Formats: sequence, C-alpha cells, structure tokens
Amino acid sequence: MRKISDSTVRRLSLYLRFLEQAQAQARATISSGELARLGGTTSAQVRKDLSFFGSFGKRGLGYAVPELAARIQGILGLQRAYRVVLVGAGKMGGALVQYQGFKQRGFHIAAIYDQDARKIGSRWNGLVVRDVKHLEADFKKEPSDIAIVVTPGAAAQDVVDRLVRCGVKAILNFAPVPLSVPADVEVKTVNMALELETLSYALANR
Repeated sequence: MRKISDSTVRRLSLYLRFLEQAQAQARATISSGELARLGGTTSAQVRKDLSFFGSFGKRGLGYAVPELAARIQGILGLQRAYRVVLVGAGKMGGALVQYQGFKQRGFHIAAIYDQDARKIGSRWNGLVVRDVKHLEADFKKEPSDIAIVVTPGAAAQDVVDRLVRCGVKAILNFAPVPLSVPADVEVKTVNMALELETLSYALANR
C-alpha cells in the first residue's frame, strides 16, 4: 500500500466519528458533502481520502453508513484490541489512565510504570503502579503493542530505548523532547506548547 499522510489518517478518524453518530441516529446513508461539512474539508477531499483504500459509495446515493464505518474501522486497525503500557505516573499519566475513550476504541491500558518509590504500589484506576526496573521482565511475560511515554524529558530517550528493545513498535510520546528510534518504530509526539502556540497565532491573526 502507498504511503498515506498523517493528515489523511486523521481525517479518516474524524469521518469514523461522524459515521458512528449517524449510526446512532439510525441513518442509512451519508453524503461526501455532509462528511466534508462536518470535517471542515471539501467533498473532493473526502472522496480522495477514501479512494486510497478502494471504491466506496455510489454517485447520487452517498455512502452506506454501517458499511463505510466498518471499512474505516478496518483501515484504522480498530477491529482488534491493543495492549498498552504507560510509563510515567504523574498528573498527565493519571489523566490518561482514566480516559474512557481509549477502552472504547480497543486500547486497553494494561500496566503503569514509574521509578518513584512513593508511587510504586499505588493503585490507579484498578491498576497497580509497577517499578519501571521490571519493564523488561514484565514484557517477556506480557508483550504490549503500544507504549505511552509521559516521563520528564531527560528520562524519555532511555525509556524509549528500553521499550524498543522489548519489541514495542508504536509509541505515543508526551515528553517534551524529540526521540530517536529505529525506522520500523512509529512515534507520535504530542506537544502541548506547540498546540497552544497555534491557537495563539489564530487569535493574533483574526
């Protein structure tokens, strides 16, 4: 399959949410124009995004809501469950553990790690915070698909190196530093300051 841009994948995620809302309303079809309006894009862009993955819908009739939702779920890999570990039991980590949207999408946080003796052994949303020194031993028993890194910047690269050696191929990084990983490992970095700066720009240039 050809390389698909991150922006296309994000729009597919948005389309899926709109389709799920349409399903909840018992709607049978939806048009590219409506998906475009809801997603803040154009009908042509919707059709282009979907065309990367095959043929969808019929001209003049729109898209069958249940069928398109199921196809996009498959494209996004959401028809299976993922085991997720979280490294960093701080305030941000606590908020992520409690976010119900992960479980609804099939992302199950199965373990939390930290190096702070005051946090190790405490219970978070039904999970006991584990000592990060046991990371490798735990992975041998319970491999995970995805890791979320919420450590201070100085510790992030070492943690990621360990996760990569454990076989993790997908990492969501909240640490405020760029990370170096092998070519076969996917890293997505969430930079809160950057997002706020884009909002600041929007306000300053209204």
